[in-house]
Amino acid sequence: MITKVKIDRPSIAGFEQVNRYWDREREIITAKILPGEYYVTQEDELITTVLGSCVSACIRDKESGIGGMNHFMLPETNSGKSKKGSEAIVGLATRYGNYAMEHLINTILSHGGRRKNLEVKVFGGGKIIPALTDVGMKNIDFVLSYIDQEGLRLLSQDLGDIYPRKVIYFPKTGKVGMKKIQDLHNDTIAQRERQYFNSLKNAPVEGNVELF
Repeated sequence: MITKVKIDRPSIAGFEQVNRYWDREREIITAKILPGEYYVTQEDELITTVLGSCVSACIRDKESGIGGMNHFMLPETNSGKSKKGSEAIVGLATRYGNYAMEHLINTILSHGGRRKNLEVKVFGGGKIIPALTDVGMKNIDFVLSYIDQEGLRLLSQDLGDIYPRKVIYFPKTGKVGMKKIQDLHNDTIAQRERQYFNSLKNAPVEGNVELF
């Protein structure tokens, strides 16, 4: 059972916009992230999200227990809007994926995490919206390629298929609970992701991305 109570502040400043509540069944503060959001905590908290075509990376420092989760989708891009130089080579879509991953990793590292201790679990990329063609597979290809290129330790994955997934993550322990939602009574997840996908089309990524 979920009991919504006032949470004075997030464990790390900067995540005030993330919906947090007290999960009475598990007796733990829970942060629920939506498409385009991420959350990092140093405390004994739970992070949860529901994924369709999007992908979530659950990353933590296995020694200190600081960790977090993101929820992202690669946008469609207009190559004519690409700038000269490295952006043109990497492409805006890949750059967006880098942006989503680096924000999560950099926040963990800036609050005491160490790169050598990072471990990763990834989920999502289901083909739940036929109109979005193979966007789920593009997300999968990106995140696996990113993890390989950056030399991160991938512990587990559950990717692809045609079902949405509910994911719960405990950064302190690294445990993940995942349920495939095979009986979808409404199209809330598909609608939310369709709106998110449309909002990303040709959208520029603000700021610079520090690549390791």
